[in-house]
Amino acid sequence: MNSTHKQLNDTQLRNLKSKDKLYRIADSNGLAIEIAISGSKIWRYRYRFNNKPTMITLGHYPAISLLDARQARDAGRQLLIQGINPKDNKTKETLNSKTFSKVFIEWHNNKKDEWSNNYANDVMQRAERYLLPFIGDKLMGEITTPDMLGLLKKIEQRDLLDTLEKIKGIASRVFSYAVGMGYVTINPVRDLPRDVFKKKKQQHYSTITDPKEIGFLLRAIDGHKGSYQVRTALIIAPHLFLRPGELTGLTWKEIDFNNKLIRIDGARMKMKLSHIVPLSNQVSDILRELSRIQTGSQFVFPSPRNKNQSITSNALLTSLRSLGFNKEQFTTHGFRHMASTRLNELGFRDDVIERQLAHTDSNKVRAVYNHAEHLDKRIDMMQKWSNYLDKLKSG
Repeated sequence: MNSTHKQLNDTQLRNLKSKDKLYRIADSNGLAIEIAISGSKIWRYRYRFNNKPTMITLGHYPAISLLDARQARDAGRQLLIQGINPKDNKTKETLNSKTFSKVFIEWHNNKKDEWSNNYANDVMQRAERYLLPFIGDKLMGEITTPDMLGLLKKIEQRDLLDTLEKIKGIASRVFSYAVGMGYVTINPVRDLPRDVFKKKKQQHYSTITDPKEIGFLLRAIDGHKGSYQVRTALIIAPHLFLRPGELTGLTWKEIDFNNKLIRIDGARMKMKLSHIVPLSNQVSDILRELSRIQTGSQFVFPSPRNKNQSITSNALLTSLRSLGFNKEQFTTHGFRHMASTRLNELGFRDDVIERQLAHTDSNKVRAVYNHAEHLDKRIDMMQKWSNYLDKLKSG
């Protein structure tokens, strides 16, 4: 058997060729791909149970993708932690009585610590709206590919193509988890024909990059008549480069007025890495003033109805629409794209801009430590950017 310490990738898997005898290439943690003389590729998971070596089959590649296989392996490891042998057929028969709803909750609970709170809530809300009402009470083993096709086609008929892709992805990951746990033997989402749905157009968040139009946007926000929480969030949004959920969820403990920095823990960031946002003088002054009129909430932008919750990113979007900016003109994500485009055109270094946008470093180990990278240059850039925005707003 051949093995390698380097993890597999899809390019390697596609290029693996048969030899004059069966061989295996290891991935990690007991997972390996087996290439038969015929050329077929089969996922195998090796583990020890009661101190005895055991190997089970997870399925054929590419029907079972690399991601599916790793999720199935991880689910098998969870069974081992519980003292359950993944190969035990009797255990499988018992577990196959689980409904989709129960398995979804189990999968979500296992994964949510790896996700940001915003993403975990988003997955839950999407499932509660598009999956659980229709297949939540069905047994996992009774849900078929035609069932999933019908469910997803209803979403497509409403022209919610982005939602369709996300729901399809969530359902597929739940079934992959179920395969690994021994609840079912197949993932019905994986068997859906590739060309059965409309293709989603490449989406680019609508934004404004013309200096005069940026000035108009800033003046419109200044004149917003909504709640002070939403108005203030919109006023500082162009200055901070945060994603909408990261902005609306800001807490006072994340703001360091002495050093004029926002420090956000990785649990709140999309990529699960801590992030630093320098505060310009303008933004620092706005936040200091806001702190004087707050009424005891931990949130910088508390909900007007419940101070124990923050306003939502949808509240920002609704306010933008009320100001006359439709979805083809501007979205809440557009503040980040606006800053990125203009700062590049103004000659700021792209690596400094990317770091401030909290875009992930391809080197995951280095990314953990680089949240303060280029901080001096970022502080300077953020102050100059706020000065530039003030100039545009004044006309």
